[in-house]
Amino acid sequence: MPAELRRARLARAGERRGRRDAGRALWATLLLALAVGWGPAPAPAGADVGASVHPSFLPDALGARTAFSFALRLRGPGEDGVPPPVRRMVIHLPAGLGIDLSGAPSCRPARLRRSGPRGCPPGSLVGRGHATLAVHAGSQSIPEQAVVQAFRAPDRGGRPALMILSRGDTPLQQQTLSTGSLAPDRPPYGLKLIVSVPPIPTLVLEPEASIVSFSLTVGSAGARPRAHTAAGTVTVPRRCPAGGFPFAADFSFSDFTASRAAARIPCP
Repeated sequence: MPAELRRARLARAGERRGRRDAGRALWATLLLALAVGWGPAPAPAGADVGASVHPSFLPDALGARTAFSFALRLRGPGEDGVPPPVRRMVIHLPAGLGIDLSGAPSCRPARLRRSGPRGCPPGSLVGRGHATLAVHAGSQSIPEQAVVQAFRAPDRGGRPALMILSRGDTPLQQQTLSTGSLAPDRPPYGLKLIVSVPPIPTLVLEPEASIVSFSLTVGSAGARPRAHTAAGTVTVPRRCPAGGFPFAADFSFSDFTASRAAARIPCP
C-alpha cells in the first residue's frame, strides 16, 4: 500500500476517534447536568428554624378563671439567628380550655387602622403583650421592640375573631395589624387560633422585619383584672390529661418553609 494512502486512512481514523471522544464528552456533560437538575432538592433555607412555645395559666387550677399567656421564640439557621418572616401561625389549644369573648364589644378593622386603639369601643381590648422584631439595616439586624394589643373583631363565619395590633417605636415607628380566628381542632386539642401575619415593612430597599419573639396574655384572674390582662374570660379545663395540657404551634414562613413547636403545662 502506498505510503500516502496509509497516511490518509490513518488521518480519517483519527478524525472518527476524535468525533467519538467528543460525543462521549458531550453525553457525559448532559448526564451530569441532568443529575444536578433532577437530583434531590437542596434543603429549604427555613427548614432549620428553631421554634419554641411557652404557655402558662395564672392561676393554674382546674376549672379556674385564669389569665392565659402564650409566648413563642423563633431562631433562624444563620449566624445572626434571624428567622424568615412569618406569614401564618396556627396555635393549638388543649381540649376543654374555655375562651369566652362574648362580653367584649367588637371593633371594626378600618377604625383600628385609621384611629388606633382610641378608635375601638371601650372593653374591646382582650389581650396585651410584647414582641421583638429583627429589622435589617445593611449587613446588620437591629432589634425592634413592639407593644402588642389584641382586640375583639367581628365574628368570622360565626366564630370569634381577633385583631392583633403591634406598634414599634425604636428604631422605627411602624404598625402592623394581624388577624386571627378561633376554630375547632382535632384531639388532643380543642381549639386552634389561626393568625395571618402581613409583611412588616422597614427601611427603603431593605427586607421586611422578622418576628423573633412574641407573647400575648388573654383573660383575667379573679374579679379584679391585673394590670397585664384585659377583657374576656379564659377558664382552665376541668380535667387534665396524663402528661399535662398539650399546646402546639405551626409556623409558615415567607420562603415557603415551615416549623412546629409543642409544649405542655403540667397538671395542677
